[in-house]
Amino acid sequence: MTRRAPDAPVFEELLTQRLTRRHVLRAGVAIAPMAVAGSALFTPAQARASKAAQLGFKPIVGSNADAVVLPPGYTYDVLIRWGESLTSKVPDLDASKLDAGALLQPNAAEYQRQQFGTNSDAIHFFPLNGRSDHGVLCVNNEYTEDSLMFPGHPGLRGLRGGRSRAYVQEHPQVVPVAKAAQGVSVVEIKRERGRWRFVKDSRFNRRVTADTPIDIGGPARGAELMRTKDDPRGERALGTFANCAGGETPWGTYLTAEENIQDYFAKLDQLEARKDVDPFIIEAHRRWRMWKAQSLYNWDIADPRFDLATTPTEPFRFGWIVEIDPLDPTSTPIKRTALGRFAHEGASPVIAGNGRIAVYMGDDDKFEYVYKFISTNRFDPRNRAANRSLLDQGTLHVARFDASGKGEWLPLVFDPKGPLNAAAGFRNQADVLIKARMAAYLLGATPMDRPEDVEANPTTGRIYIACTRNENRTVEAGTTTYGGREIDTSPNAANPRSANNFGHIIEITEAGDDHTALEFSWEVFLLAGDPSGGRLITHLGEVKSDSAYYAGYANAADLSPMGSPDNVGFDRAGNLWIVTDGSQPHGGNDGCWVAPTVGPNRGRLQQFMSGPVGSEVCGCQFSPDDETLFISIQHPGAGGSTAEPRSHWPDGGSSQPRSSVIAIRKEGGGVVGS
Repeated sequence: MTRRAPDAPVFEELLTQRLTRRHVLRAGVAIAPMAVAGSALFTPAQARASKAAQLGFKPIVGSNADAVVLPPGYTYDVLIRWGESLTSKVPDLDASKLDAGALLQPNAAEYQRQQFGTNSDAIHFFPLNGRSDHGVLCVNNEYTEDSLMFPGHPGLRGLRGGRSRAYVQEHPQVVPVAKAAQGVSVVEIKRERGRWRFVKDSRFNRRVTADTPIDIGGPARGAELMRTKDDPRGERALGTFANCAGGETPWGTYLTAEENIQDYFAKLDQLEARKDVDPFIIEAHRRWRMWKAQSLYNWDIADPRFDLATTPTEPFRFGWIVEIDPLDPTSTPIKRTALGRFAHEGASPVIAGNGRIAVYMGDDDKFEYVYKFISTNRFDPRNRAANRSLLDQGTLHVARFDASGKGEWLPLVFDPKGPLNAAAGFRNQADVLIKARMAAYLLGATPMDRPEDVEANPTTGRIYIACTRNENRTVEAGTTTYGGREIDTSPNAANPRSANNFGHIIEITEAGDDHTALEFSWEVFLLAGDPSGGRLITHLGEVKSDSAYYAGYANAADLSPMGSPDNVGFDRAGNLWIVTDGSQPHGGNDGCWVAPTVGPNRGRLQQFMSGPVGSEVCGCQFSPDDETLFISIQHPGAGGSTAEPRSHWPDGGSSQPRSSVIAIRKEGGGVVGS
C-alpha cells in the first residue's frame, strides 16, 4: 500500500497557533524549546550571534547595469575567467576570436581541458597552512551556453525544428569542447598586496571534466543498473557534468553535485519502443523526464554514451554527489552513491554531537524533495584517511513536512515487505538509491517548490532550504501527472503560495539540536517577493500569491525586494547570505542579499550586490576570516550570441562576455558586510 503525506489543516490556523505561542512566551510563560519552531527562543550561542550580527553596509537598489554593483566602500577582483589557462603549456582562450570559430579549431577541446571551465557555479575555499589569504578553490562549471561559444549556434531557440541538432551534426567537434568546458576547476589562489589572483602552473591546478575517469563508491558500486558495455563491472564512470552547487567535508574534501543530467541524454522514445528492456528502467528515465528524441545538447551525435537506445543504463551513472580531494591532484574522484541519485543542487555536511556526519541535500526540480544522509560511522578529526569512507555507509532519508510545524526524516531503505520492495521496482538497496525519487514518493515525502541549496547555520545549527520558485503550484487541489508520478500540485504547509513566482526559504530546527535526529520542527523564514504596496505580511495568517514575508520583520521600507533564492551561505556571525537565479520583483538583475537570522533584525533582508546583464549569481563562499566573499558570475549575456553579445562583462568595451569568479572585499580591508 502506498503511503502519502497526511492531509494538511488550513495553513493560517497553524500560524495563528504559533503566533499565540510566541505571545505567551514573551509574557514569561515557560514553554518547552521544541514547542516553538525557532524564532522566539535563543540559546546562548544564538544570543552571542545576535550581538555579532550587525550589518553596517549601505544596501544597494536593484540594477539593470551590465556591471557588478556593490555598496560604497567595496570593490572586487576578477579572480579567474572562463578560458584562462591553468598551465603555461597551453594558451589562454582568445575570446575575441569566438565569433570567428576559435572553439571549432582541432585543438580547442585539448586546450579547454587545461583551461578554467565555463559557467561557474559552486565555490569552496580550502586554506593552505590555515591561511585566509592563500588556498585552493574548487569551482563547479555547470553547463555550456553554446550560443555564446560557437558562431551561429542557435542555442535554446534552435531546439524547435532541430536547428541546434543540425548545427552539432555539421560541427561534431562542438561535443568534445563542451564536455571539456564542464565539470570542476581546481585552482590555487593568493591574496597579495590586497588583491586576489590565481596561481598559474600550481601543482594543485587541475580539471575534472565530462570525460575524467571517476570511481563509483557506496552501495550502488557494481549494481546491475550501473553496468554498461564499456564498464561491465559497474565500478568506474566516465566523467561528471551538470555540476551545480557543492559542499566541503570536515576532512577537507570537495563535494560536487550532479544536477540536470536529463538534458544530456536523447532518444527515450526509441528506448520505449524496445521490448527487451526492463520496464522499470524506462519508468526511472521517465521520472527524470529524459528527452524523447533530441536532447538539449545533442552530445549523442558524437558520443554513443548519451544515446539511450544504445546505452540504456548510462544515465544511472550520473545524478550523484562526487567527492574530490583538492589537495591531492593525483587522486581519483569518487561518486558517493549512498547519498542518493537525484538532481542534486548541493551537499552540506555537518558533524553531529555524536560524531556522525549528516549531509543535507535538495533535489532541484518542481515538486521534488529534501534529503538528509546520516553516516553509520563517526568522524575522526585525527585521521583524515579514515574519514574517506564515511559517505559510503549510512542511511539516506527524505523529509515530510507536517502542517503542525513538525516533520520527519523518512529512511530510504529496501524492505522485502514494502513499500520499497520488488513489487515497486526495487530489487535491493542499490536500486532504492539509484531510483531515490521514486522511493521518496512512495514514502510520502513532501513535494517542494524546487528545493535547491540546503545549508546549516554555523552559529545556531538551524537548517535553511532555498526553494527557488514554482510557477506550477496551483490554486485548487487536484491530482496531476508531473515527473512520472501523480501528485497534488496545490499549496501545502511548507509551500504555502500558489503560482510561487519568487520562491521562499524554510528554516528547520532538528529535535534536540541533533543533526542525526529523525524528527524536526520547521517554519517559513522568508516568502520572497515585493514587500511594498501592502504585500508585506508580518505573520503567515493569510498567504496570497503576491504576499511577501521576511521572518516577521515589519518595516517594508527597510527591506530589499528579492526573488528566486538559489544558493545560500553564512558568515561567522550567522547572517544568511543569498544569491539568486531568476525573476526579481522589480525586474533587476540577479544578485546577492543578506539577512540576520536571530535578534531584533531577524529577516531584515538587504541587497549587497547586483550582477551583470543576463547573469546568474552563484557561489556565496567566504574566506575563513570573512574578509573576502567569493561569487561566481554565471552566463553573463545569456540570450545573446557571439555575433550579438548582450553583455561585455567582465572586460568591457566590445568584448565577449565570460563567466568568471570574483573576490569581493572591503576597500582597505575588514569583514565583508560590517
